[in-house]
Amino acid sequence: MHPYQSLDDKSFWATAVAKRNMFDISDLWTPKFDIRPDMKVSTFGSCFAQHIGRALAARGFNWFMPEAAPTGLSPENAQRFNYGVFSARTGNIYTVSLLRQWVEWALGEAVAPEEAWSQDGRFYDPFRPNIEPQGFESPQEMLRSRGAAVAAFRRCLKESDLFVFTLGLTESWFHRQFGYEYPMCPGTVAGEFHEDQHKFVNQLFPFIRKTLAQTLEKIQAINPTIKFLLTVSPVPLTATMSGGHVLVATMESKSILRSVAGQLSRNVESVDYFPSYEIISATPYRGTFFEANQRQVNPVGVNHVMDMFFEGLAKRGGSANGALEGRDAPGGAQTRDVVCEEELLGAFAPSRQVSAP
Repeated sequence: MHPYQSLDDKSFWATAVAKRNMFDISDLWTPKFDIRPDMKVSTFGSCFAQHIGRALAARGFNWFMPEAAPTGLSPENAQRFNYGVFSARTGNIYTVSLLRQWVEWALGEAVAPEEAWSQDGRFYDPFRPNIEPQGFESPQEMLRSRGAAVAAFRRCLKESDLFVFTLGLTESWFHRQFGYEYPMCPGTVAGEFHEDQHKFVNQLFPFIRKTLAQTLEKIQAINPTIKFLLTVSPVPLTATMSGGHVLVATMESKSILRSVAGQLSRNVESVDYFPSYEIISATPYRGTFFEANQRQVNPVGVNHVMDMFFEGLAKRGGSANGALEGRDAPGGAQTRDVVCEEELLGAFAPSRQVSAP
């Protein structure tokens, strides 16, 4: 008699994967704690996090939205101006160090810089470069808007029962002198790049793990009962500054982030991990859930991920509250495109550049 003889079907590749249709692979997630429809759930992070919030709302859960769209704004314009994308208008928070930066601003441990990028008489927020598609009228308007986002983010930290964060990137850009981080390389979405002012950092496992652990502790210090759900975005990098091939850089980046999320989930009682990355990217799914560009996740993939999320909750004890019937509800994840500044880097690929005649 040995320990493997007492394992169930899900522990063996043959019975859990190889002998099943990919849509019948199950039990990938056993929730560590309950997620009830009455709980306030905040969502932030990389592009894929946007699907989670919309799916929660479509299935009757309480997607906490302290920075909602102004009354009377059409759904199309609300999305255009980045309302209802995350719980506050932070834009994409791609790295754990960006998350820490927002948390420190919200808690008053650091002051958000007054830096503004100007272009064609309009002003852009370096820390939310795509939040206003046509820019702001003045730096003052930009700062007021950012202040509202910081205040809404603070409410998310203090009032949420569950904080969902999707880890997206290890590659990052910082201001050389002052040390603050940008979500995008200056000069790509807006602003200007200056080599003497801006530096690239490809973050490593020890830094990411320590930064994320400390950041979650900061949040718990003001909200002791909050729980955290980590995911890793399955969306590959649009471009890499690592010097290597973008495919290899993607696999390294996602592997590091997955390892960090797994370690924290195992070691911290209030942290759980949901395998959206594996559901989309693992070999049994044969790339089925990606669009033709092998990067964007298609609606079938999004719905499959969220179905497995709610099935996991239901198996825990019915907490999904009939959520599986809500995937085609208005405003569901599949009905809207995600907002992802990083995709704009694709425009700088050599084959996309048009030479002057």
